[in-house]
Amino acid sequence: MVCALASACCFGTASVLQAIAARAVETGSGSGVDPVLLVRALRQWRYAAGLSLDGLGFLLQIIALRSIPLYAVGASLAASLAVTAVIAAWLLDARLAIAEWAAVATVCAGLAIIALASGPEGNRAGPAALRWSLLGAVLVVLLVGALAGRLPDGPRALLLGLGAGTGFGVVEGAVRLIDSLTVPRVFGNPALYALLLGGAAGFLLLTSALQRGSVTVATAGMVLAETAGPAMVGIIWLGDRPREGLQWLAVTGFMAAVTGALTLTRFGGAATEGTRRP
Repeated sequence: MVCALASACCFGTASVLQAIAARAVETGSGSGVDPVLLVRALRQWRYAAGLSLDGLGFLLQIIALRSIPLYAVGASLAASLAVTAVIAAWLLDARLAIAEWAAVATVCAGLAIIALASGPEGNRAGPAALRWSLLGAVLVVLLVGALAGRLPDGPRALLLGLGAGTGFGVVEGAVRLIDSLTVPRVFGNPALYALLLGGAAGFLLLTSALQRGSVTVATAGMVLAETAGPAMVGIIWLGDRPREGLQWLAVTGFMAAVTGALTLTRFGGAATEGTRRP
């Protein structure tokens, strides 16, 4: 759980840096899947710094995913929005109102409840078809991203955010489905390729969403897809369960954490809407 929360801190800080950088680059092709835009964003030091934080967050996330249930990791990652809000209030001309501080407290309380109610990580291997399904989901994400590029900015940002969250959710599920790191076996596991492609697709779509659409809407879509999808996979196929008799408490904590995080989604755009302090 400590690793999951540290990962959320990395992702939350990175989102502020990446939002600034994505808006600073020239408009790309206009497609939701635009590798050129990602390359241009990488030339911005803030985006590169954010990407480094994402890398560190991903390593911490892997440790968490191999230790606690997917729904607990997902709720912790939703807390990255609370981190984004606090970082934005510190570095930018953004102010947290009482309602926003209450949302931060709600996220923290929800995570504490989940930590108390979480049982051990499920020990099911999952059906073989699930690994191929994750790989297929990445292809759907890329297709949706390409189609979203033709939409107006409002629905475009939401669809790209949902797609990015789905891509990152595929990464979470794939980590659990890689059961061996021996060279012959790991390269024959479709989950490995789902992990690599899911992460790449998530970054492509999220960068496009941040660059042209509403960061608020994009962040909301990403959080919804990244938390709900993996939680369902873990419970249905991988055997993740709360402690006996505390199922209701785990659900309450999960809903509190996600609801509090979504209340703070407007701060996903603070980096582009505010003025940086000297």
